[in-house]
Amino acid sequence: MSQLVWFRRDLRLHDHAALYHALAHPGPVHTVFVFDTGLLQGLPVDDARVSFIWHSLQQLDTALRQQGGALLCCTGDPVQEIPRLATQLGVSSVHAAEDYEPAARQRDEAVARALQADGRSLHLHKDQVVFAGREVLTQAGRPYTVFTPYYRAWRARLHAEPVSPWPTLPLTGRLLPHPAPTLPSLAKLGFVPPPAERQLPAGEAAAQAVWQRFQPQLPPYQQQRDFPALEGVSRLSVHLRFGTVSIRQLVHVAAHQDDEGAACWLKELAWREFYQQLLYHFPRVVGEAFKPEYRTLAFPGSAEHFAAWCEGRTGYPLVDAAMRQLNQTGYMHNRLRMLVASFLVKDLLIDWREGEQYFAKQLLDFDLAANNGGWQWAASTGCDAQPWFRIFNPVTQSERFDPQGHFIRRYLPELTGLDAASIHAPWQASPLLLQAAGVRLGQDYPLPIVDHARQREAALALFGREPG
Repeated sequence: MSQLVWFRRDLRLHDHAALYHALAHPGPVHTVFVFDTGLLQGLPVDDARVSFIWHSLQQLDTALRQQGGALLCCTGDPVQEIPRLATQLGVSSVHAAEDYEPAARQRDEAVARALQADGRSLHLHKDQVVFAGREVLTQAGRPYTVFTPYYRAWRARLHAEPVSPWPTLPLTGRLLPHPAPTLPSLAKLGFVPPPAERQLPAGEAAAQAVWQRFQPQLPPYQQQRDFPALEGVSRLSVHLRFGTVSIRQLVHVAAHQDDEGAACWLKELAWREFYQQLLYHFPRVVGEAFKPEYRTLAFPGSAEHFAAWCEGRTGYPLVDAAMRQLNQTGYMHNRLRMLVASFLVKDLLIDWREGEQYFAKQLLDFDLAANNGGWQWAASTGCDAQPWFRIFNPVTQSERFDPQGHFIRRYLPELTGLDAASIHAPWQASPLLLQAAGVRLGQDYPLPIVDHARQREAALALFGREPG
């Protein structure tokens, strides 16, 4: 009997776990993608993630047709569509990549039950991580809740079991063709193309181009990664999110490159897996603080301050530039994600879940595990081994990581006239300097909506710590 490969967060052909295992069975292979109407509901009509997926699927279908196959596309509830399609095509098994999000696990359990009731089976294969949640545990068999010991164990396992891409099996003669394309138009799905500044090259070819461009930057990665004005990071996060690139391919290269930059980047990839295994073992972190003592913490911040944060008008230039980058492009540099999260929770005293949800709407690379883990880390409610509360100073962070103000000027053109010494804290500049720069605080650019020093003390008091 034939097999069915269900594409989800793995929109590529190279190093594809589910496709490899389906091809290992005798008989023909079908491929399908389901536009989940439950996930599409409520998204803005110009959501750039839908456009990214659509263009990636278009390229995937073209690549499959070049090798004698085609991609089937359905729209609806996968719990109904996959069993229906399996029956219609007469397949014995459905193959898909494991997904560790709570809702996805419930979906897959429901699909498996429906298939089993019809004499068919669902096979899930590890694909979006190098080591899944149960593969890296403490000696007591428990999940790690602190990154450093997790990374030591993760790295030791990687050394003992070097990762390599799945072999490429011949597709020609194994894939079943479908005469007419079934990929619906964006319009039929209820969407329109996003603004140009939020569009990203999609598909496996684009991912490989980004990867090839980044590899020469691996050696200086550790020195450059924290400076948002530089092109020092990989920009592969959206491709990892939708699986247009394989995590095994990236880890294989980074683990075999002998320099501190590659080692540093490998650790960042491990952070991604740390948050994935946390979500797998502790699904309650979706909407709830990991640390029990902070689950009922009442945040006194105001709706007006939250709106100012969202719109990039807090009066702290690097915070505002970061938020404008997010709103305009759907991307934010990782150093800035930590800064703006700290500012929302520790300066504005606003619930971290508000920021987490805003990021979920805006980020093109939104990933539930990484987003939740990052926000809880910044808010001190998650897995953080530090015995005190980390509170970023938005001015010193600006002076350190955007010393000449290049990034700030890119997104806050109203501050272009300020010099490198005054652009980080315009309210401290002299009236003559502001006048010469053409900046009228409170009109062209806002005054700070809070005083950082006072808010730091308030945050420490809120979390039960004494100022100092």
